[in-house]
Amino acid sequence: MARYTGGMQVAGGYYWSPGRFTLVPVAEEGAVLPGDASRRYLRVHWAVALLLAPVVGGLYVVCLPFVGLALMLQWAFARALGGARSSATDLAATVAPGWRPGEAHLTGRAGEPPKGDVAAGGAGEKALEDVAHEIARKRAQEGSRED
Repeated sequence: MARYTGGMQVAGGYYWSPGRFTLVPVAEEGAVLPGDASRRYLRVHWAVALLLAPVVGGLYVVCLPFVGLALMLQWAFARALGGARSSATDLAATVAPGWRPGEAHLTGRAGEPPKGDVAAGGAGEKALEDVAHEIARKRAQEGSRED
């Protein structure tokens, strides 16, 4: 038995695809086998094809209920586990803290900074008082110019 792949031009005859469990009849010379290069075919004699066709049909009829049962069980498990998976995702999103850039976690609580110290991200109390005094001084200068 010669081996062929999908997409090849072949002579007329019968070709068996063990991967797909199908029998493909090719009527004329130079016809192309269906499928891509990954699909394999074996050329079989017409007598073997005649015996193979009822066997394949019989296996289809016998196995069809089991295939239906397997698909139903797969659907049921996917449905049950899919609901649990989405619930777990929702719970994890609720419990997990939000990400805030620049914020440190697991470092303990920061105490009150001492008076007069400059905070890491901005001005401290002393700097704010200095700005307030500067504003008051400039307002007083502008007030004396207007007079």
